Amino acid sequence: MTSRPPLPYEFLPPVAGFVVRSDDVADGGTLALAQVSGIFGAGGDDRSPHLAWSGAPAGTQSFAVSCFDPDAPTGSGFWHWFVVDIPATVTELATGAGTADGSGLPPGAVQLRNDAGIPGYVGAGPPPGHGPHRYCFAVHAVAVPTLGVDAGATNALTGFHLFGTTLGRGLLTAHYER
Repeated sequence: MTSRPPLPYEFLPPVAGFVVRSDDVADGGTLALAQVSGIFGAGGDDRSPHLAWSGAPAGTQSFAVSCFDPDAPTGSGFWHWFVVDIPATVTELATGAGTADGSGLPPGAVQLRNDAGIPGYVGAGPPPGHGPHRYCFAVHAVAVPTLGVDAGATNALTGFHLFGTTLGRGLLTAHYER
């Protein structure tokens, strides 16, 4: 790769920032094998990482969590995970919460299909030799209790619904390459 595509959040109006941390992923670090894809043959477990957040802005009524790879060779990046309608009282998701059945998510949360076409988290699986990819885990503080999308909504449509309702955003970005 000669140049890196921007993160999608760079094109959106600025919002308040807040802290996102993880027991599994270090900001600027390399993803562990647990967060790498087995589905794409990279030898990992497709296990969503622990995420915790604090300092969301006043007025937050729900959260959305996403993981995006802007470096995927698709022309549109690759959405690895998207969950919306997480209640405002929830400030942490356990390791492995992003299973296909969503059983580790809080009641009311809606998990979308990732860009592999399956519900839940799919780990990093960049093409061998393509160079390092960025995996941006974002927690979005949302001004409404529900975005009004169902599990069949596309990631792009969900991002559109977040556009006018996001009060704040916290980011944690890790890397992986094969």
